[in-house]
Amino acid sequence: MTAHDAIATFGTVDGQLAVGGIPLERLAQRVGSTPFFAYDRALLERRIALLRATLPPDIELSYAMKANPMPAVAQHIARLVDSIDVASALELRTALDTGMQPERISFAGPGKTIAEIRQAVASGVVIEVESSTEAGRVVATGEDLGLRPRLAVRVNPDFAIKGSGMRMGGGSQQFGVDAEAVPALLESLASTDIDFQGFHIFAGSQNLRAEIICEAQRRTVELMLGLAKASPWPVRYLNLGGGFGIPYFERDTPLDLEAVGANLASLLEDEIRPNLPEARTVIELGRYIVGESGIYVTRVVDRKESRGQVYLVVDGGMHHQLAASGNLGQAIRRNYPVAVGNRMEQTALTKVNVVGCLCTPLDLLGDQVPLPEADIGDLVVVFQAGAYGLTASPTAFLGHPMPPEILV
Repeated sequence: MTAHDAIATFGTVDGQLAVGGIPLERLAQRVGSTPFFAYDRALLERRIALLRATLPPDIELSYAMKANPMPAVAQHIARLVDSIDVASALELRTALDTGMQPERISFAGPGKTIAEIRQAVASGVVIEVESSTEAGRVVATGEDLGLRPRLAVRVNPDFAIKGSGMRMGGGSQQFGVDAEAVPALLESLASTDIDFQGFHIFAGSQNLRAEIICEAQRRTVELMLGLAKASPWPVRYLNLGGGFGIPYFERDTPLDLEAVGANLASLLEDEIRPNLPEARTVIELGRYIVGESGIYVTRVVDRKESRGQVYLVVDGGMHHQLAASGNLGQAIRRNYPVAVGNRMEQTALTKVNVVGCLCTPLDLLGDQVPLPEADIGDLVVVFQAGAYGLTASPTAFLGHPMPPEILV
């Protein structure tokens, strides 16, 4: 994605980037300080509407809160999706606060503590167990509390999908129960008093190639149908994961969502409904819903030249937006889309380095990016900041204050 593409997503007012129709300088005054994150609720609504229009109507949408757990964002999205997936006790409380029904909240992730399991059982949410030990703890907690826990099994598939930004299935993994071990686990649970839901398989994240996502979905459904035959209970829940990517870099091509929707329609018609008519089929998305709706805004505090290169020193940095610095999974560093948000009508004239305020050369938000002639006081915007931004960054590093987050 280019900066031009990102700018077109938000629009401009009076020569400034606009979020929710508010020009950036005014928005900064409303927030009261820089740096800050801003999320556009209209863009969130537009993205979910696109998913509803393109995916089969029988597909349920689950919001993976780990992508952006800001309470206002979660509250807004909860009204637009069918369920929420959480990965910690804090996320669980945030999800319950939205008013989402507990049976529509799933709790996944390895290493759930006994205290977290107790909270989840008491809340009545679906606990996606990642090991036989975890399953035993869920059963024991249900007996102790006198409650029938809702339980699903997260499965580590016996296949791996290439092309994902992060592989989360296949081979040896900390995630889920190995597919070949699931029948024995189900057999061991057969005599327990649980409300068994079904299966969750998440093969990988941040994939922009529709053909790879479609292959993953086909193999996921095939595996789930096989495992369902070993289940002592009816299977009522199939979480196919997500992995839908968004374009971050200049050569990235947006995902062909229509191809993914057509593939899901075929799987529902030919495989899932004939074999598991009671099952609700879920696609779990985080980044794809929120990623393009957010920006990170930081103000230039110094402009300097060093041996022929221009540096814009800003009051933010990698402690708030680690991914944009290239230090969250990039093998070869590439720039996120960057703009000078209060100079949108000016032509990019100079290649500059946008650097943060931390005492490390890793604090680089833009490496030789072409920008208009920016100076002290201007507002630099980093796009694609709606997912895995603040909460995925080392906010305590060097003791700088936390940035505000707003939903506009």
